[in-house]
Amino acid sequence: MRCPRRLLRRATALTLAVIALVSSCTGGGSPSRPSSSPSQTPSFPAGAPLREPEQVVSRNGVLRVDLVVERRQVDVAGRKLWALTYNGRYMPPTLRIRPRDTLYLSMTNRLSQDTNLHVHGLHVSPSGDSDNIFIHIRPGETHHYAYRFPDTLRAGTYWYHSHADPVSAPQVAGGLSGVIVVDGLQQYLPANLRNITEHVIALKDFQLQGDAVKVQDLHISAPTNRTVNGQINPVIRIRPGETQLWRLANISANIYYNVHLQGQQFHVIAHDGTPSDRIWTADSLLLAAGTRFDVLVQGGPRGRTQLQTLAYNTGPGGNSFPQATLATLDSEGPSARSAPLPTSSFAPRLDFSHDPIAARRTIVFSENADGSKYYVNGKQFDSNRVDIRPKLNTVEEWTVRNDSNEEHSFHVHVNKFQLMSINGRPHQGHGLQDTASVPVKGQLVIRIRFNTYTGKTVLHCHILNHEDAGMMAAMEIVK
Repeated sequence: MRCPRRLLRRATALTLAVIALVSSCTGGGSPSRPSSSPSQTPSFPAGAPLREPEQVVSRNGVLRVDLVVERRQVDVAGRKLWALTYNGRYMPPTLRIRPRDTLYLSMTNRLSQDTNLHVHGLHVSPSGDSDNIFIHIRPGETHHYAYRFPDTLRAGTYWYHSHADPVSAPQVAGGLSGVIVVDGLQQYLPANLRNITEHVIALKDFQLQGDAVKVQDLHISAPTNRTVNGQINPVIRIRPGETQLWRLANISANIYYNVHLQGQQFHVIAHDGTPSDRIWTADSLLLAAGTRFDVLVQGGPRGRTQLQTLAYNTGPGGNSFPQATLATLDSEGPSARSAPLPTSSFAPRLDFSHDPIAARRTIVFSENADGSKYYVNGKQFDSNRVDIRPKLNTVEEWTVRNDSNEEHSFHVHVNKFQLMSINGRPHQGHGLQDTASVPVKGQLVIRIRFNTYTGKTVLHCHILNHEDAGMMAAMEIVK
């Protein structure tokens, strides 16, 4: 699959109007296949200390947030660039909540096109003024969201972003994504690790067009600038032997990250906002579009090492992502005693493998020959159509099949799923997840429990170019 297939092309008046609008702001883009080149632009400054995004934290069970969406010239990776921003920042505030909290969020749209908001991965109502991705906030309007989270909300890392069909990819690529943290992971750690240093490691990339972050004609394989918290190769400081909690979050529009810390392992304590039933280790972690991992990292001997994304290819019809340095880990200062990490149970186990199955379904991802249209079960997305109707308080088993020559990042809203097998091989993920990469010409088997909420929502490929070009289906959870 060649790069021209990466173009956003939907022959509708709305899309043409959006492209015309964005073109007037950022200039045109070339549809030709980009030549091989490094994934980072040398002109961006690197090596500054890691900056944490601003945090807004709930108090007494309530978090009130005002978000203004606008295109502004702001600091992006150490340069002044035009970008799409929340509250005037390329790296917007981290929203920090707890189970049973209520989030009141007012969003004012100062763009010249519709937008909206999705709280990715959170178990919350899809209806009304909650996580309703069918809402359209018109230019100049303010919408008031209200999210009431259950006491069963799982601790971990989530994110928020635009879900405005069919322009989710250009809006997220332009800058509209940020992190959400649900507190509570520390309760499962030993007492000596409950107050450790914590870092948000938000992986967010941008392509450059003149003096602007590119939002038009997005080629997924094109050279891109991979940032951590909006910085190029920042320095993360750690003491030798110190244990830190890192919240790795892929909040980019389209690309994959294959994250590796030279000479060390990641100790995974949560995946997609679900605490692991036991801590597991990995030399590298694949973060398909939309994926998050919460990990423990321990400082090695004094010196510097690199946090990298390793080269990764999504298939013969997909995209090739080159190796790049994301950040530099600097081990310095007085040594700390290395804390022993739990090796057995961690958080309570969630397991659907013995639940009765109310229905079995097959979800098929496919695309046309030139990559301009994408399908779920042979259909392109239509917000006026309901494709499947699961019943509340039941468990279903889905076979998610990929008939194309590239991987797709499967994501479902409202309820998390248990990944049972990959290409017929049993899988133990030590927890639930909301995103999984479907192999080329392969399949996943998942089990998903529909609880707490009814209403209309979606499942889709989280490579947002694909979602915008039709790879999304509407789902209505019914009583």
